[in-house]
Amino acid sequence: MASNHTVNKVTAASLLITFGIIYGDIGTSPLYVMKAIIGENRVIEESIVYGGVSCVFWTLFFQTSIKYVWLTLKADNDGEGGIFSLYSLIRRKGKNLILPTIIGASALLADGIITPPVSVSSAVEGLRMIDGLEHIPTIPIVIFILSILFFFQRFGTNKVGKIFGPFMVVWFTMLLGLGILYILKYPDIISALNPYYAYNLLTNYPHGFWILGAVFLCTTGAEALYSDLGHCGKMNIRISWIYVKICLVVNYLGQAAWLLHQEDPMLDGRNPFYEMMPDWFLIPGICIATGAAIIASQALITGSFTLINEAINLGFWPRTLIIQPNEHKSQVYIPIINFLLWAGCVFIVLFFKDSSHMEAAYGLAITVTMLMTTLLLSYYLNYYTKFNKLFIIAILSIFVAIETSFFIANVVKFAEGGYLALLMGWVFFVVMYCSFYGKILNSRNLEFVKIKRYANVLTELSEDKTVNKYSTFLFYLTKSTNPKNVEKYSIQSILSKRPKRADVYWFVNLNRDNEPYTLNYKILPIVDQKIYRITFNIGFRVQPKTEQYIKKVINDMYADGELQLKYLSPCLKKYNQDPDMKFVLIEKFPSIETKLTMREFFTLKVYYILKKIEFNIPKSFGLEKNDVVVEHIPLYVHKNNVDDLTRIH
Repeated sequence: MASNHTVNKVTAASLLITFGIIYGDIGTSPLYVMKAIIGENRVIEESIVYGGVSCVFWTLFFQTSIKYVWLTLKADNDGEGGIFSLYSLIRRKGKNLILPTIIGASALLADGIITPPVSVSSAVEGLRMIDGLEHIPTIPIVIFILSILFFFQRFGTNKVGKIFGPFMVVWFTMLLGLGILYILKYPDIISALNPYYAYNLLTNYPHGFWILGAVFLCTTGAEALYSDLGHCGKMNIRISWIYVKICLVVNYLGQAAWLLHQEDPMLDGRNPFYEMMPDWFLIPGICIATGAAIIASQALITGSFTLINEAINLGFWPRTLIIQPNEHKSQVYIPIINFLLWAGCVFIVLFFKDSSHMEAAYGLAITVTMLMTTLLLSYYLNYYTKFNKLFIIAILSIFVAIETSFFIANVVKFAEGGYLALLMGWVFFVVMYCSFYGKILNSRNLEFVKIKRYANVLTELSEDKTVNKYSTFLFYLTKSTNPKNVEKYSIQSILSKRPKRADVYWFVNLNRDNEPYTLNYKILPIVDQKIYRITFNIGFRVQPKTEQYIKKVINDMYADGELQLKYLSPCLKKYNQDPDMKFVLIEKFPSIETKLTMREFFTLKVYYILKKIEFNIPKSFGLEKNDVVVEHIPLYVHKNNVDDLTRIH
């Protein structure tokens, strides 16, 4: 089913929107990259300045331009991007793709907690350059800005988003202007783009290789660029990236020129980005930088909501309350994730106190995401493109070499704060892993039976007036992909103990489609007027509204004469034209007879804890709570052997 997105159309307006949505993270990198490369305790030398700028330029070329803007954007899933969209495209190619997807998504979420504090803190700390504000406490200001930002998420970002594009154009133009100012003064700095200087820094400068940990910060927003593909379209991204890259590179060159021609041998806490500003422009520059940092944070927050929404629909995250704040299908608000992100950001600010220390935790997690994306991308390029195999191996080898180098260089940040990023990523990983594999264990020993085998007994029960009617329409959700099969425990639920008599029995399967916005259904009549099987094909970005879908299906069947409204007694029909509906949901609990390995025990333990705190099942499936009955049955994974039990006479 084709997406209803028309974002691939390139217009002035679409390009403007792209500036506001896509480039917040990567666009604010000049606030801290050169400062991180030089560091507080490193003497400013030509080799490190030239080498640093050269490394930044070629990182943007290979990682952002080649890998993401050219290659990865090809892997669009009906116009949508991101690691889950990529997984949905290629998941048929192997079960071994699940773990890389979970690892990459977990690291990306951890990065989403660290990026807003780094960006906003780097911008606000510019206030200390204003006379009289040298010692202003920036922590309360940063927390206030972040809190306001998270508070307004519940209202949606559509209205605010309209000003993001023009503002980011102003930001990038400012970057360009400041860079040109110093390049015109010191044009020799352009020679720093020569790859020789990068090679020299990494091989000859003492500990030069480890500077890659700071260089990597220039491309951290590349993954978010791919994740937001669905909002803008690949052509808008590719065209706008030309201007964005020019602005970024020119600004880095300008900062490098300033570093080489200022008098002090060390930075001593100064930020080259603000130092190169004329005094008269400092206050406007700080305001523009803070606005850009807020937009960068907004993009990551929105991206985290989208990521979690996809994770829920693909079974990687427990069911959670999702709110649609406006008419935009792709824009969602998830209250619990919003709170967790806010709490995480505030903790990062309070723990590290300033942006220089936050940079220690920044970058390590996203290198993991990039490596996982490269792994998944290799499957896509191999199976879904016409590229020569040797070319694919060569280009992927370059990416793996670059990203592995970045990862190793970032590992030294572990003790300085990188452990926090990995710890947060580990928490997300455990939740995703146990949600996904817990469902698999929960379905262990699941037995399916042919519905037709029970057609006669269900029809007989339906017409047996000696049994009290349970419901007019009785629905069971089924996981069976075979439309002729259903879980044995559903049949047992109907027939066991007190049989559930209904006029019509429905078995409903919600099939998650690989495309994002699919929404259609198929009906298989097992016994006309008595037993039906419905399969709803629902895109992985669509929040199910199952009961509304079913009511529409029933109304359409009435209109087409497939169903007859003969079920209501005359006295009830006088007051109510709608037949009553009951949905039976079956949940499992671990049986005392179950024997588990340590991994299975841990996975199920976490899975059932998550189920206790997750958003209630009826709402997550789009069912009215008063129409739902939940039944519990024991789960058997491996039965304990009791053959050694003997009787004593």
